[in-house]
Amino acid sequence: MPDPNYMQNVQRDVNQSMRAILIDWLVDVHLKFQLVPDTLFMTVNLIDRFLGKMVISRKILQLIGVTALLIASKYEEVYLPEVEEFSKITEKAYSIKEILHMEGLILSALDFDLTFTSAYRFLERYAYLCNFDTKSFNLAKYLLELAFIEYKMIKYPPSLLACCALYLTMKINKLYDEWPEVMVTNSCYLQMDLIICSTDLLEIWRKADKMNLSAIRRKYASSKYNEVSKLILQ
Repeated sequence: MPDPNYMQNVQRDVNQSMRAILIDWLVDVHLKFQLVPDTLFMTVNLIDRFLGKMVISRKILQLIGVTALLIASKYEEVYLPEVEEFSKITEKAYSIKEILHMEGLILSALDFDLTFTSAYRFLERYAYLCNFDTKSFNLAKYLLELAFIEYKMIKYPPSLLACCALYLTMKINKLYDEWPEVMVTNSCYLQMDLIICSTDLLEIWRKADKMNLSAIRRKYASSKYNEVSKLILQ
């Protein structure tokens, strides 16, 4: 997991808003390249872990983001875009040479330790155990991706985030009255363990329509994702 306090303890020229803008842009890039979900989750993890180790200038934040996407693509994708495409997507603000140099810096800073625990993988498993249909799964996944934007959410373990996305989906769709026993057994979280994280996630969900950063909301407004971002909370 990333250091949940790196903005305060490490970075001086980068703030939470800049991080949110970067991730919002990367969601659009990820969608444009038609990459698998795992790649996006890994990209965000790499960015946060790297920023927790290296003091950087805001001028290279986008370079770090696009390079993290390149590394995640190499790790997760069968067929990935050429490095030139990653340069083009930044309107050639960064050259191929600069991207490859940054790749080396990120890999070195992380000691080439790229494997991480993904909330998306936990969600897949838990949704299967709870017999979620495609629409319910997409709603829970939408909530997980909304959590990307909020820096404060990186303090929560991936397994807990997945459980809270699942729990809120259950409540909205009235799938279960209580946190099911199958989830207690398989996740080791009781319903009371979900309260704080679920409250934070619900707050993000409620304000999603008013956020200037709209890439995730637009993505999940498509029929491919059952238009789950159009759901109106009561």
